[in-house]
Amino acid sequence: MQIKVLGSGCSKCRSTIGIIERAAHEAGVEVKIVKVENADEIRAFGVHATPAVVIEGQVVHSAGIPSHEVVQAWFKPASVGFIDHPTRHLFFTGKGGVGKTSLSTAAALTLADAGKKALLVSTDAASNLDEMLGIQLRNTPVPVPGAPGLSVLSIDPDKAAESYRQRVLAQMGASASADELSTVREQLSGACTTEIASFDEFSSLLADGAQTWDHIIFDTAPTGHTLRLLSLPKAWTGFLDGNDRGASCLGPHSGLKMQEVRFKAALDALGDPAKTTVVLVTRPDRGAIAEAARTSVELRELGLGNQRLAVNGVFHASDRSDAVACAIEDLGQHALEAMPALLRELPQDRVPLRPFDTVGLPALRALLAPGAVPVALQATTQDAQSDPLPGLAALADDLAAAGHGLIMVMGKGGVGKTTIAAALAVGLVQRGKTVHLSTTDPAAHLAGTLEGDLPGLKVSRIDPKVETQRYIDKIMAAKSPQLDAQEQALLLEDLQSPCTEEVAVFHAFSRIVSEGRSAFVVLDTAPTGHSMLLMDATGAYHRQMTREFEGHGAARVVTPLMRLQDAAYTKIILVTLPEVTPVSQASALQDDLRRARIEPYAWVLNKSVLAAGTHDPLLQARLVGERRQIERLSADLAQRLYALPWLAVPPIGLGELSKLVRTPSAADCVAA
Repeated sequence: MQIKVLGSGCSKCRSTIGIIERAAHEAGVEVKIVKVENADEIRAFGVHATPAVVIEGQVVHSAGIPSHEVVQAWFKPASVGFIDHPTRHLFFTGKGGVGKTSLSTAAALTLADAGKKALLVSTDAASNLDEMLGIQLRNTPVPVPGAPGLSVLSIDPDKAAESYRQRVLAQMGASASADELSTVREQLSGACTTEIASFDEFSSLLADGAQTWDHIIFDTAPTGHTLRLLSLPKAWTGFLDGNDRGASCLGPHSGLKMQEVRFKAALDALGDPAKTTVVLVTRPDRGAIAEAARTSVELRELGLGNQRLAVNGVFHASDRSDAVACAIEDLGQHALEAMPALLRELPQDRVPLRPFDTVGLPALRALLAPGAVPVALQATTQDAQSDPLPGLAALADDLAAAGHGLIMVMGKGGVGKTTIAAALAVGLVQRGKTVHLSTTDPAAHLAGTLEGDLPGLKVSRIDPKVETQRYIDKIMAAKSPQLDAQEQALLLEDLQSPCTEEVAVFHAFSRIVSEGRSAFVVLDTAPTGHSMLLMDATGAYHRQMTREFEGHGAARVVTPLMRLQDAAYTKIILVTLPEVTPVSQASALQDDLRRARIEPYAWVLNKSVLAAGTHDPLLQARLVGERRQIERLSADLAQRLYALPWLAVPPIGLGELSKLVRTPSAADCVAA
């Protein structure tokens, strides 16, 4: 454990250091004490009175010598605040890959073990709760064997949409004609209905007055999708205010109006700190912490101010001679120390990195358990004998041979899609190609990853707000000349529906896909669930176009789906981490793509510690699982497999990205 003592080096500072050393010795904890005497460094921690003490980037004491009892408490296993004092609703949100599902499931299990009735709800279309718990998920509560009091529910978008359609149709009564029912069903067949139906299910849980459950824990989709979900109560209640007719994409207005009371109850529940806590999950990583900070601000703007921060996967090297382990620890410490002030002010929980995958009840129970978890120390000779996998430079060479086309980088949130997409785009430019690098991810991290401009590389993003306004302007300009003032007002009102965003984003996606005819387009996609919704919209558009042109030039119609299915035009790159959950989720994504007749081109195994080399006991224990996943990928899943080792220097900026894709003969065309 690293502890920083801030001060001038006076007698009080020396006394503080002595107390820390004695308390650490009594607790059997090894500490490394760093003295910080520079005034500017001290002020950077927000400290105005010394001596002060910083542990893992967090100021735990300031202004005077701490008592022995206070220091002793620093070395006791920390409790976890979000389960020590839980509200009825717990939302776990954050950047993909930070451990939302693991922490939310462990929290729900802990509460159930304490005798509470807990419902764990997944709002992620790409959830892997079934694999973690070994049960089949449904859109109704499923009891978890071996965990009395715990049930799990997954909001299934398709089933929710059908249920929503049936409720709307039922309202029309027996007097409705078959043609009227058919028309309404057609109106309720789009992706927008799927979204509002999922939200309807979500709202019913928040607004449930029956108090069936002591606690409802929400395992949410990655940040961008979750912010969209949490903003929907306000969006729909605002849209309904003063609207006495129906939104065309949702059928009769009563289909929404009947739920207006529920929507408002959901909004009230979200904003009530006595009922709802938002747990911002992050890792000791600069990008994840930055996104947690942005999310915190946006959630406050939505009225969700009751937040706490959970830092997952905090690692301490047990062997300071291991360069890889020390680099991992140091990067984490630096990221925590640079944490924005608005996050520092939040109540915090720190969860250590564990030497096991969080699959199965024993592992999930151990995740939040205090104290150390035994680590298997033995290393195998197989580590050193494993044949190295080709790197990103080889993949960039393969892709460049096509001359042009669409490259879509897909996978679970947090696996490194943005890094891989940016590196491949830079690699193609290095090889003399013109590249358009874009993203469909609402969280949009491209600019922060590139940190600069490169000749031959165009960078953009599909901004939902920008694209929605562009679409509204286009429709109004096309239809307004044929409408009077009242009709124009009604059209604009209809276009203000939150559903319009879905259509607008799809149109922008289609434009970018078509650019691959003459140049390279590298598309950094949103996390799996959000991307599959976009793919669903692509399929729906294809079916609509083929119906409309059937017998009238259908052979000349080329839809975005047809371009995605063309292996010569589109190369799908699946990115994963060497862990069971990301690999399983990428495998499920591959199955979904294959059902749409889209064959992935290659897999990239990111952050391979095996490839980096380490002898740290905890990391060695995790290598057993990593090797298992590599064997799984090579044997059954990946036609082509490439690897990117865990890097001591984060691959941020054009210089570092270029190193990942540069061959020995490549020109050094990007300055570090």
